[in-house]
This record gives sequence, structure tokens and C-alpha cells, in this order.
Amino acid sequence: MTRDVARYPYETPITAYGNGGFRFAEMSHRGSVLCSPSGVHAWAATSIDALTEADIAFVLDRLEAPITVLFGTGEKQIWPAPEIYAAFAKAGIGLEPMSTGAAARTYNILIAEKRPIAAALIAVP
Repeated sequence: MTRDVARYPYETPITAYGNGGFRFAEMSHRGSVLCSPSGVHAWAATSIDALTEADIAFVLDRLEAPITVLFGTGEKQIWPAPEIYAAFAKAGIGLEPMSTGAAARTYNILIAEKRPIAAALIAVP
């Protein structure tokens, strides 16, 4: 595993989102995030249309199967390209696309229930 430039090392709920970023653990972050059992990581993704192989690899490299990723696709739910589904399936990781707001709220509920879950959240304006 590579070392992350920006990472909060604990699983924590998202307390706010919007204005191009997120709040969690009494901190704020501008840009997208990956929330996982190992913590919250800054994620370079800016939109679902601009996702790169490196963006997907970043997520997959930080997760261990079996787990499901709640994929916050921005202001609206957008279905990812088939290649993205294939990459997650090959890694044995589930992918559930939804709007970023819905993904953040669902993530908070599931971690409160102590379920193994991750959320890749694209920041919204």
C-alpha cells in the first residue's frame, strides 16, 4: 500500500458535504474523499465523467474484499461505465452508485451499525 498525502486514520461519519468538500472528525476537506475502515483518504476524482484508471486503482488499492463501496457520483446518481463495474467485480468488491448526498447518509448509518462499508464520494458544489 502506498502512503497517502492526506489521510485521517480512523473510520468516522461524514458530518457535512457540499461547497466542494466534506466535514468529518471536526475537520474539513476540499475535494473528493474515500471513506474506508482504515480511515478517510483525499481522493483526486472530480467527476464521474472524468474518472481515470488511477482514480479507480486508488480506491481498489485501499480496500480488502469482501466489501461494498457506496459510490457518490455527484449531485445526481449516474451509472458508471461498464469498465468500472468490471474492475470492482474483478477485485471482489461491490459497487453501489448513488448521489453523493445519499451515499454519505447511507455510509453514516452503516458505520453506526458497525457494518464493513466504504464510500467513494465525489465532492459536490
